[in-house]
Amino acid sequence: MRSIELFSGCGGLALGLARAGFEHLLLVERDGPSVRNMEHNVERGVKHVGHWKVHSGDVRELKWADKAPTVDFVAGGPPCQPFSIGGLHRGEEDERDMWPEAVRAVREIKPRGFLFENVRGLLRPKFSEHLEWIRLSLTEPWLAIKDGEERAAHLDRLRAQESEATYHVRVVKVNAADYGAAQKRHRVLFIGIRRDLVDALEPPSPTHSRERLLWDQYVGGEYWRRHGLEPSASGPANPIDARTVASLKAGGKKPGGRPWRTVRDALAGLGEPGARDDISNHVFQPGARSYPGHTGSPIDEPAKALKAGVHGVPGGENMIAFADGSVRYFTVREAARLQGLPDDYEFVGSWTENMRQLGNAVPAELSEYFGNYLAGILSAASGSARGKAA
Repeated sequence: MRSIELFSGCGGLALGLARAGFEHLLLVERDGPSVRNMEHNVERGVKHVGHWKVHSGDVRELKWADKAPTVDFVAGGPPCQPFSIGGLHRGEEDERDMWPEAVRAVREIKPRGFLFENVRGLLRPKFSEHLEWIRLSLTEPWLAIKDGEERAAHLDRLRAQESEATYHVRVVKVNAADYGAAQKRHRVLFIGIRRDLVDALEPPSPTHSRERLLWDQYVGGEYWRRHGLEPSASGPANPIDARTVASLKAGGKKPGGRPWRTVRDALAGLGEPGARDDISNHVFQPGARSYPGHTGSPIDEPAKALKAGVHGVPGGENMIAFADGSVRYFTVREAARLQGLPDDYEFVGSWTENMRQLGNAVPAELSEYFGNYLAGILSAASGSARGKAA
């Protein structure tokens, strides 16, 4: 299935969708360092990346109508600063709010489906009306806001049209760790499929769980043995986890699904920074320190969400916390693994710049899982249409 992606960053969302079978006809990104990283890997012919066509520029300058006949799917991660906990919280009043451009792309391209990602801060009560405007605008993108029309009046028109809208749209709150990423990254996804293709759209179920990880660590011990370590003689330090372990032991039944992936899982085989000549971007970064509220990511849990930072990586963030209490910064390669990017995806530029890009990226495991789910729906719809035609 052919796709176009907006606000691609360094390519995490695009890579996951490519793994799910989407053929990217165009990726649009205005951030120069992110574009350089994607183009560098296109030139190197990295798997799933080598055929990307990257456009460096502002999406507001592009016209999509000429691409409509050849595109099945639209994806992207509109800039999250207007809704981020660390931003100015101005929402739709922020000039960086690019949701109108995401809606415009759907309106002009008329795809069969789409996937957009954003921060969970968009779900805060303060932004509830804007969240509803985004959702309803995506269900019926042709009902565009008129010149001079207030957002509230447009929202009323959208609500009145919802029962006859063109797309099924679901807003899905996710934790990337529940879908195979080695990172507790809470986000919101907007998934959409044309209503003439499916009767309803339900989000897929998670595949990984904290409960299964705790079982494997503190009940069955499989986690430690998998890493060549002795099973832990004590339970988890976190009181909530300890209560969960006690409940699991009392119930005596192993949870279904797969365990959350931890930092140790993601970094397996990588070795210490600088230990391997065949791995790029795995260089020690000095200066890490722990202080209240910034204690790093425990090695035997999924990482905390990687942070981008406005003026570089925040002090005390993006660190690995070892069992002996020591900490150090993640290398670029380690952060890339936490975001699901392969070891042959090389980064150019400084540690700070690349960590900023990785802190803004979508975990490839998350986009691959939802990409497979949506691709399955679209493929089934195509097969059904061919069957009726025959």
